Amino acid sequence: MSDVVKSLSPRLIPAADKSKERPSREEAEAAVRTLIRWAGDDPQREGLLETPKRVAKAFKEFYSGYADDPKDVLNKIFAEVEGYDDIVLVRDIPFYSHCEHHMVPFYGMAHIAYYPTKGVVGLSKLARLVEVYARRLQTQETMTSQIATAMEQALEPRGVAVMIEAEHMCMSMRGVQKAGAMTLTTQFTGVFKEDPTEQVRFLTLVRHGKA
Repeated sequence: MSDVVKSLSPRLIPAADKSKERPSREEAEAAVRTLIRWAGDDPQREGLLETPKRVAKAFKEFYSGYADDPKDVLNKIFAEVEGYDDIVLVRDIPFYSHCEHHMVPFYGMAHIAYYPTKGVVGLSKLARLVEVYARRLQTQETMTSQIATAMEQALEPRGVAVMIEAEHMCMSMRGVQKAGAMTLTTQFTGVFKEDPTEQVRFLTLVRHGKA
């Protein structure tokens, strides 16, 4: 593992670099039955008989990001861009994730920008990068930082800007139950962090054409 990765918080180390002993599918399904009983229902009743299998299958999709390495997503850089070195922005990337505190969904939009140096990546790769981190147990703050860190390591750009806007079901469905409340997080590196006018430019481009 590189010195850069070693210096990161354990939450920022790619899942592919972590060794985990995963339980079997049978153990996962048994855990779901236990939770059904704990909730007050009978896992043997007709409507719930297949639920443990469905939940295990759904979890495999919800948390598929643990099987992906962001370095693989950003491994192809296009250097022939006719000298283009201005901002590249992909906005309104939809995502769905799950809060690591209550395992309920949070969802919203991610906006990513960077100033290329050695080249650019395919635009779809930025959306894919969001998916890699969204499909894990997350906090919005960590996810924002993870995306920026992956961009920095893979592209060595002059700067990265990431903004995530999301609604959290742990706040809407439970607790204070304030549906519609949005959480906004940002992470800036390089020129975006050093120059406030670059932050303004990023935010203006993200908001352009929105009410």
